[in-house]
Amino acid sequence: MEVDNQTDKRHSAASDPDVPVVGRGEPFESFVRREGNRLVGLAYALSGSRSAADDLAQDALLAAYRNWEEVGRLDNPGGWVRRVVANRAVSLIRRRVAEAKTLARLDRPRRADWGALSSDTEWIWAEVRRLPKRQTQVIALRYYDQLSLSEIGEVLGCSKETVNTHLRRARETLGRRLDLPGEPS
Repeated sequence: MEVDNQTDKRHSAASDPDVPVVGRGEPFESFVRREGNRLVGLAYALSGSRSAADDLAQDALLAAYRNWEEVGRLDNPGGWVRRVVANRAVSLIRRRVAEAKTLARLDRPRRADWGALSSDTEWIWAEVRRLPKRQTQVIALRYYDQLSLSEIGEVLGCSKETVNTHLRRARETLGRRLDLPGEPS
């Protein structure tokens, strides 16, 4: 009779979502029943999308299933699967941001044909090309591609503050070379 009490205690702990259960040999189906909804909830909290949450949770469970011989023996297989959900959610968000930036750039109005530059414009860009390399890049990305300072920093692999410094120095140099009036003091 004592053995049955032990079994009942383990069973009740496994069915209570607030009681962690040590993995070590737990059947995958039992793990999914216990953790599935919580994984979807975590994925939703991280992604903000119900459909993405379902996909993230399914992907994490598929990864666990493929490696269940190892994952199922971990002290905390739920922690392993939660880490997979969290990592994939970060990847999803990065992918969404990159897609949104690409779509925003595609939606910008088209610029004038560079083959039809006036002599003044050609002269200004010739002066821009005489600047130090990084300043030339910042000016071109800012005024030709119309990128923000943060976007330029991403492209060049530097901080927004560094971009701002290059932009300020380039403007000062171009102002002197092109004999443009300075900023009012």
